[in-house]
Amino acid sequence: MKKPISATIDEELINWIEKEASDTKKYRNKSHLIEVAIEMLKANKK
Repeated sequence: MKKPISATIDEELINWIEKEASDTKKYRNKSHLIEVAIEMLKANKK
């Protein structure tokens, strides 16, 4: 089950997220990009 969250993010990073998320072949939307990034961070912590 997915739940919405709220985060305060630097404007430069938001601009990067929006640019990356525009590649619809790679990401469905901004939430998907953020979820993938967090999963990658989690995997690298192991």
